[in-house]
Amino acid sequence: MNKHTLILIFCWGTLLLSPWAEAFQFQDTTGKIHKLEDYKGRWVLINFWATWCPPCLKEIPDLISLYESHKDKIMVIGVAMDSDDQQIVMDFVRRMSITYPTVLGNREIASQVDDISLLPSTYFYDPDGKPAARQQGIISRENIEKFIELKSANKKSTNLQ
Repeated sequence: MNKHTLILIFCWGTLLLSPWAEAFQFQDTTGKIHKLEDYKGRWVLINFWATWCPPCLKEIPDLISLYESHKDKIMVIGVAMDSDDQQIVMDFVRRMSITYPTVLGNREIASQVDDISLLPSTYFYDPDGKPAARQQGIISRENIEKFIELKSANKKSTNLQ
């Protein structure tokens, strides 16, 4: 195994690759519709979270920072799974200064991607719109960037052969 492979294994110890939907359509809190096909050429990260979930709250600042630093390469969409009270979610989004789109989620909305059984859960789609990875549990900006860097380097080396 090379150095990059070991880094990937270390950083993504709980990474699970599995089949899940290759399309979705979410409406965010501003009314904008987000479809996977709209983001061809960019990595897409769908993060399912809740205001009552401590690990979710811990990873949100990293997701904000990632989104703000890489808007041209990465689209982050947060799906709040506690949308019974929209005002609680919206107050939380304002308090945390979440700048990426927020969707008020439920099981039906989440089922467009997968059967969400753990929060936080994050789904990655590559720039071609193909499922790339699923992370159940907390995630960090550093691990996301390493994953994308490694996947991008592997794709370039594969294209050269």
